[in-house]
Amino acid sequence: MKKLYMTIALALCVAVGASAEFKAGYYNRMNGKSGAALKAAAKECVQSHQTLEYYDLPNYWQYSDVYPELVNGCKRWWDMYSDAVYLIQRGQSGKSSFSANKMQREHSVPKSWWKLNGSVEYTPAYSDMWNLYPSDGAANQAKLNYPLGLTASTSFDNGVTKVGGAQTGYGGGSRNVFEPDDEYKGDFARAYMYVATVYDDINWVINYMYKKEAYPTLVPWAKEMLLQWCRQDPVDQKEIDRNNVVEQYQGNRNPFVDFPELAEYIWGTRTTEVFYVDQQQGSDPTPPITGDPEITAPVNGEALDFGQVAVGRSETRVLQIVGKNLTSPLSVRVTGTDRAMFVPEITKEIPAATINQNQGYLLNITYTPTAVGLHEAKIVLYDGGLTGSIAVTLKGEALPMPTFTTLTALQPTDVTANSYTAHWNSVADGEIADYYVLTRTRLVDGNQETETYETGETSYVISDRDPGVAETYYVQYSRLGMLSEPSNEIYVAAGSSVEDLYISAPMQVFAVDGGFMIKLNGDSKPMHVYDVNGTEVMYVASPVDGDIFLLPAGVYVVTSEGMRPVKLVI
Repeated sequence: MKKLYMTIALALCVAVGASAEFKAGYYNRMNGKSGAALKAAAKECVQSHQTLEYYDLPNYWQYSDVYPELVNGCKRWWDMYSDAVYLIQRGQSGKSSFSANKMQREHSVPKSWWKLNGSVEYTPAYSDMWNLYPSDGAANQAKLNYPLGLTASTSFDNGVTKVGGAQTGYGGGSRNVFEPDDEYKGDFARAYMYVATVYDDINWVINYMYKKEAYPTLVPWAKEMLLQWCRQDPVDQKEIDRNNVVEQYQGNRNPFVDFPELAEYIWGTRTTEVFYVDQQQGSDPTPPITGDPEITAPVNGEALDFGQVAVGRSETRVLQIVGKNLTSPLSVRVTGTDRAMFVPEITKEIPAATINQNQGYLLNITYTPTAVGLHEAKIVLYDGGLTGSIAVTLKGEALPMPTFTTLTALQPTDVTANSYTAHWNSVADGEIADYYVLTRTRLVDGNQETETYETGETSYVISDRDPGVAETYYVQYSRLGMLSEPSNEIYVAAGSSVEDLYISAPMQVFAVDGGFMIKLNGDSKPMHVYDVNGTEVMYVASPVDGDIFLLPAGVYVVTSEGMRPVKLVI
């Protein structure tokens, strides 16, 4: 858990101490409430606040989201998405440092989850400091608009942020999830709970974790996970200090930081209890033990199936362990011939208080096969004051590592000013695609927006096209949790007439070993190649279709008239 103390220096030398508290009477409306009524009262207490400008947020974050220690006399951004060292150099404003470090303003709850009349900016949630944090650019791009969750396999892992396939029971229908580091899981959970409380009536168009309803607003799986994360990662000094600073600028607080047990009264183990502000200091979250110890889930003899996994890869499943009245820790042991391939995250004991809570404990078990075939083991739960034990069969099937071919993206059809159908070829004979992944990129107001779509078909209807914005798409396919290389990229030009919409990019760029190859779609146009410093390293007046250009290892940008610049890593 985070135990660092974050010192805060406010603008105009206004100091807020670590022990600062909310104003007297600020939460009075919550007294005597429980469950849904308590949630509504919490909203009344904190929803009124100053709406800040989205692009000005770094100037406030330079006081609320920095580490206490200086690095060479400079402040360091506190980035919950990576462990990269981003500094605010002397003389820099928050915005200028943000730009120099190529950091991004990240919505914890993705802005694409809500929309009204085509706009995501219509609600204060768009720039609410309790829903936005400074972020490393690569991590932000990797997490896209995926929900929070536990990953079963990862496509991105920088040591702090994981992105990948969702474990069973997570994702709310999304195949992929974003999993923050353990030390920040509680921070994100309390941010999501704040949004569920203050913005329960906004127009949710994606329902991975939220529904437009006053209570509970959080869908069941999300509610259980966020509660678990709050318990595992309780409020620390970083959040307390940030709470004080955000109030200075935005004018409201996060009640789930001020009252760590508030989530239990609204959604968790204490929904039938009445909440009183003055009774929260030192309150005990562990319910009393009454009656005989028992495990209600899993049932003795049931099975946990990991499905098909490639040899050398891993698949994680969650075993939910629910009980009541346990008087001592629950012990865990894996037995059987293939036991080495099934590894639980806890190999000794699980605290009794955790098992006794309503949702129990979610035990991650990872299957890592070392040979092709069917594998089986048993996980045994015992002790805790139980009479006897509970055994669950663990089974999985290991397949050879798949080989991938690269798909070909095809020109769109049924193009209108507001929609089109993207196409691509199917996988080669003898290959299997679990599903296809379409990646779509648009350049909006100078910002590149990327979205991904998953489908079992070889086409996908894009129904929210903006005729004033050019866009591209490419496709991959997934097999056993892995993705093929990206296909060629199809360019859909901006324009309002049907003829304009079919224009192809004048030139396409494909990476090859040690360089790149070009494919022309019409007349040859001069080509420019720049390095990361903006220096032109190559100029070709009349490139020829099929030309291959070799370059030293590095990062380059290739551009030509009428095409979107393409970034290449050689």
